[in-house]
Amino acid sequence: MAEHTFMTAFIGFVFSQLVPEVDGHRLLQMCLIHDLSEARTGDLNAVQKQYLVADQTRAVEDLIQPLPFGSAIADLLEEFNRGETLEAQLAHDADHLSLIVELKALNDTGSNGPDAWLPHVASRVRTPVGQSLAKEILNTASDEWWFKNKAGSDEV
Repeated sequence: MAEHTFMTAFIGFVFSQLVPEVDGHRLLQMCLIHDLSEARTGDLNAVQKQYLVADQTRAVEDLIQPLPFGSAIADLLEEFNRGETLEAQLAHDADHLSLIVELKALNDTGSNGPDAWLPHVASRVRTPVGQSLAKEILNTASDEWWFKNKAGSDEV
């Protein structure tokens, strides 16, 4: 969960630099807490959700109840879940792009399965800037950064 949250927040930072009209502070906050309820409920996949229902509202209420800034967290999560603001839409895209980066790396190292998931996850990205980044990720080898500056070097 920590690695996913970090990647989502970093992608949110990238969006804050690429989209001048976005409230970058709010976007980053949303990216940091978007999966907060999963600290109590776990991250249920599609099969598990056929049998279980996580009470995310209760999980968040229990988490924020003792905090003097709990209402700020609740407001951010509500905004994220509604998905109506630009910040919420970009946070959702950052969440999906984080998974795309992970799946792409697995796919590029020969794992079976990610190639079937990549188009499905990429189809969830909604904003033009998110779609552009998704396309770039999908068209770039995960290890390109490593070899790009190694030409002519014996170091690997």
